[in-house]
Amino acid sequence: MSDFIRFVSAGTDSTQDDDAQLVAAASACLDRFTERFNACDSLGMDGELHFPHIMLSGAERLEWLEPGQHPSHFFEALKATGWNHTRYEAKEPVLVSQDKVHFVVTYSRCNAQDEVLSMHRNLWIVTRRDGCWGIALRSY
Repeated sequence: MSDFIRFVSAGTDSTQDDDAQLVAAASACLDRFTERFNACDSLGMDGELHFPHIMLSGAERLEWLEPGQHPSHFFEALKATGWNHTRYEAKEPVLVSQDKVHFVVTYSRCNAQDEVLSMHRNLWIVTRRDGCWGIALRSY
């Protein structure tokens, strides 16, 4: 029980300046991920994820234990919808700690004319492990 109490009580006193630096570092990870996404580079995307990597959709949970799990036809299927690129509309940090930032991300999937095909609002959690920021959880 004491490990659980320590786990849920973990926190650090930080300043707004500290938080701003943490958010900037975690946000840069999101930007790199989306740059790789737009380049259709699933291996590069994996480089911005922490594993095991968890995704939630409704009540369903998907866990990738290691890199290389994106379906081989993922980008072809996305392009078939008219998709050309994805852009962030907002990345709102809603919970910040020394090694974890929760973001509500709003992004648009756009066609080649930069017209919005769809807009999405998700919760993504970025964590720092061994000094490296990576996306640990995406909730769709």
